[in-house]
Amino acid sequence: MPEPDLATPLVRWYRAHARDLPWRRAAFHSRFGGWGVLVSEFMLQQTPTGRVIGPLDAWLARWPTPAALAAEAPAEAVRQWANLGYPRRALRLHRAAGQIRDRHAGIVPRQVEALIALDGIGDYTARAVAVFAYGDRHPVVDTNTRRVLVRACDGRAHPGPPSRRDLDRMAAVLPADDAEAAVMNAATMELGAVVCTVRSPRCDICPIAHACAWRAAGYPDTGDARRKQARYTGSDRQARGAVLKQLRDAAAGAVRQDAVIADWPDRHQRDRAIDSLIADGLAEASEGMLHLPTGAARGARVHVPGVG
Repeated sequence: MPEPDLATPLVRWYRAHARDLPWRRAAFHSRFGGWGVLVSEFMLQQTPTGRVIGPLDAWLARWPTPAALAAEAPAEAVRQWANLGYPRRALRLHRAAGQIRDRHAGIVPRQVEALIALDGIGDYTARAVAVFAYGDRHPVVDTNTRRVLVRACDGRAHPGPPSRRDLDRMAAVLPADDAEAAVMNAATMELGAVVCTVRSPRCDICPIAHACAWRAAGYPDTGDARRKQARYTGSDRQARGAVLKQLRDAAAGAVRQDAVIADWPDRHQRDRAIDSLIADGLAEASEGMLHLPTGAARGARVHVPGVG
């Protein structure tokens, strides 16, 4: 059964109603090119759009090119990341900047395969940069896209785990024209973010409501297999964040190890937080001091479950 024509109404709706976000502006692309798009995609991972705009402006004002960031110590990237969350992204972006400088003459590559070869860049980010920075035709699928497609095409309330089928389905509904395909990718994400939301979809203003299988079926509750976000308060992530904040706020980026969040109520959790930050390359310990990373982030590929 052929997929419904989602592209025509979605592209028309997007051009009339898309939010004015910095990374969508022509001036942003003229000034920062692929680097601006790449930084925005790193920051938007698991972080609401509203929290990204200010930090993105500050980051690009300080480091308008990959070479500018690569020239700084990784500690500066972690400090600048501030409270965006999941700070390993800052280290990965710092390493990717060095690789772009050394392998690609300081220019963010266009090819998906070359982008994936950079540190911290997966299939989604690589495709997003190729499409939104360079205008190439690829399916770009995030959580919002998957929700829109599964509701419109499959009649289910929520998508299952990500799979290759998501890319195939998005590819099937993209317009043939490269520019129109890029708009379609952005439009589907935008619809999922502001109209076809998880809990309160606004079907009365949805441009594809007429073609939505979920709506036609009466909005059945088909279950939700998404992994639930662990509670932050009292978690190891909260302890890690408190340690990093103290290091960022310290004048020299260093604190006596026995004074690091000394009043934390769970001593064992505090020690786990410090150990995991060291394992991730987000902190270094020497001569009784804990400090932000000063060189290559050793151990940054160690995975500590449940922390970011």
